[in-house]
Amino acid sequence: MEPVKIGLLGLGTVGSGTVIVLTRNAGEIARRAGRGIEIAHAAAREYKRDAITGIEHIGRIGEDAFAVVDDPEVEIVVELIGGYSPAKELVLRAIANGKHVVTANKALIARHGNEIFAAARARGVMVGFEAAVAGGIPIIKALREGLAANHIEWIAGIINGTGNFILTEMRDKGRDFADVLKEAQARGYAEADPTFDVEGIDAAHKLTILASLAFGIPLQFERCFTEGISRIEAQDVAYAEQLGYRIKHLGIARRCPEGIELRVHPTLIPHRRLIANVDGVMNAVLVKGDAVGPTLYYGAGAGSLPTASSVVADLVDVVRALTTDPNNRVPHLAFQPDELADTPILPMDQVETAYYLRMMARDEPGVMARIASILGEQGISIEAIQQKEPGEGDTHVPLVMLTHRVREGQMNQAIARIEAQGSVQGAVMRIRMENLAG
Repeated sequence: MEPVKIGLLGLGTVGSGTVIVLTRNAGEIARRAGRGIEIAHAAAREYKRDAITGIEHIGRIGEDAFAVVDDPEVEIVVELIGGYSPAKELVLRAIANGKHVVTANKALIARHGNEIFAAARARGVMVGFEAAVAGGIPIIKALREGLAANHIEWIAGIINGTGNFILTEMRDKGRDFADVLKEAQARGYAEADPTFDVEGIDAAHKLTILASLAFGIPLQFERCFTEGISRIEAQDVAYAEQLGYRIKHLGIARRCPEGIELRVHPTLIPHRRLIANVDGVMNAVLVKGDAVGPTLYYGAGAGSLPTASSVVADLVDVVRALTTDPNNRVPHLAFQPDELADTPILPMDQVETAYYLRMMARDEPGVMARIASILGEQGISIEAIQQKEPGEGDTHVPLVMLTHRVREGQMNQAIARIEAQGSVQGAVMRIRMENLAG
């Protein structure tokens, strides 16, 4: 059979990796797909020709991405330019032209996926987005196909390598957040503006997609609670370790009777959990299904070749399905389009979890008892409490508490009352806790 001709938008980190994988593994890919895959047309404003292995196998390269999308020779468009625009316009134009699409753009799918998938269904084409979540880890395929027999109960994932690198360095070397962030930027793990990574926006994009696949709900990025790691201090990381926990920046999606929890925030988890030992820039996603139990997916969450691995896997899937009936393909969001549910996303104040609390309390009798009394009046039970040694001349000492599970709204009220106490200095540090038991 004739090779399938693809159009490639972007020759940056992932684009160049895709060229390398497609050319280096061409024979193996053809054996798996049933046909060869060739890059007929690529678009990039800037690229280093000498730095991309296999670039000589690209049919032609220009600057106009829309020319690639409109090229009648191209059957599949691979969008690797990122961002919302012009990525959205390019993808929708490709679909309107009857072309299949593969993308690594998590922001695009999280915000505009509902519209894109509807357009694709109407036109009878496929949209592959395995590379949009967790780089080279095949978590999308696992949720869409491998776990299709399960009622998914919850997902918890380390899905941003930059944040995980920062927290790992803070734990292992006792370094401050700002210091490690500078190193992450120097290494290329974090952008000059690191907001998307350290404030959880990138993870929220990815969690939105995972939750939709797991629970059969529309993509709802705007309803995801997001909290970053910039307020985490070295002392919190050390205290957590002393208590048998590690702090990870988790994306958590959980099905409960009232609705679905969708939240990204720093989280204490027991150090014995496998996911607590995922360090550096690596990613991991823990999925709990009712039949299979807990399953863990671990690997590189970013990078040229790992992400290209997922891009090419999607290409192979599309090529395999080119001749199939569009109505009998694996649905984009795992569930049949008319079976997506309108299950509500819970507001954060209704979410129930345990908590780590740290505050600076005056070093005098009765202060700890008053704080404990406030928590009790709000229906919050204390699991553990530690008073740290004061420094010489200090009038306030760190007070660390672990609580049992309680609704966030009750904890918000308790913290407001504690912070209003004259014996408590400054704000209360609050980090949520999850056991993640199978």
